[in-house]
Amino acid sequence: MKEASPAKAYALHLGVIVLLFALSFVLPEYHHGLLARIMVLAVFAMGYNMLFGYVGLLSLGHAMFFSAGLYGAGLAVIHLGWSVPAAFAAGLACGALLALVIGVLALRTSGVAFMIVTMMFAQVFYLIILYFAAWTGGDQGLVVPQSARVLVLGDTSLGLTNPTVRYMSALVLFSIVLLVTLAVARSKYGRVLVAIRENEERTKMLGYDTFSNKLAAVVVSGTICAASGAAYALLFGYVGSTFASVQYSILPLLWVLLGGAATTLGPLIGTLFMYYVVDITSGYTSAYLLIVGIALILLVLFFPKGILGTIRQRWLGWLP
Repeated sequence: MKEASPAKAYALHLGVIVLLFALSFVLPEYHHGLLARIMVLAVFAMGYNMLFGYVGLLSLGHAMFFSAGLYGAGLAVIHLGWSVPAAFAAGLACGALLALVIGVLALRTSGVAFMIVTMMFAQVFYLIILYFAAWTGGDQGLVVPQSARVLVLGDTSLGLTNPTVRYMSALVLFSIVLLVTLAVARSKYGRVLVAIRENEERTKMLGYDTFSNKLAAVVVSGTICAASGAAYALLFGYVGSTFASVQYSILPLLWVLLGGAATTLGPLIGTLFMYYVVDITSGYTSAYLLIVGIALILLVLFFPKGILGTIRQRWLGWLP
């Protein structure tokens, strides 16, 4: 597979960012808000892709990292009265710390056992949220007050409830994570992760500490997912236990598989595709899940490595 030059790869990704920026001026109000939400959730998928796509570790517990950021930021604002930047940092810290602890424990296993262990930890986290309902809101969740969702930059105050500010904030987060993901994928460390995915024993024989590299990948992955969760709480103003359920661990897996695992833009394409297929079909029939299922089957048949993954395999081998 031919690898693109750094200039070509970064030009492609900067082009995508510029396109998303331009779309903010032409999209109708509904799609403007939907694309902001998609960008935040695409960050969640990019975090999942870091572990699943590049390391080959299938996790069913990433909802707990997303929720750690969600609750870390949301509760810091609601109960402690923290500012938006401080709350976002709290969400990142919660996700990173949780990922470190879970990584140390879960990486003692591999394969199916790793998947089951991460799912069990996620369920424990979900039950903890329900148990401390007085703080977390339990099943009903909590609404982050609009008055607290204000970003103060010097003498300027930006309300995150403003559609334009919300969209641009989502775009900034998405852009940073996208470029960081690209840098990691093209780095020596990224190549070590791929080597672990392809043949861990041979990677050990070459002198690499595979456990430390996998643990670092879990922490990076969990932190990115927590950034998505923290942004979701602050931009959309809701913190709920639903986001900690197993369903929200399966969704990023689906988005990554649709877009193409181990591709930098695949998570965005998968999230975008899935959201709009559901949105469009649900407007025509109550049996929209049947249509979505058929669309997914056709996609798997004709794009077995995901949309971008198959395009890379068949036509554009330089795509990162």
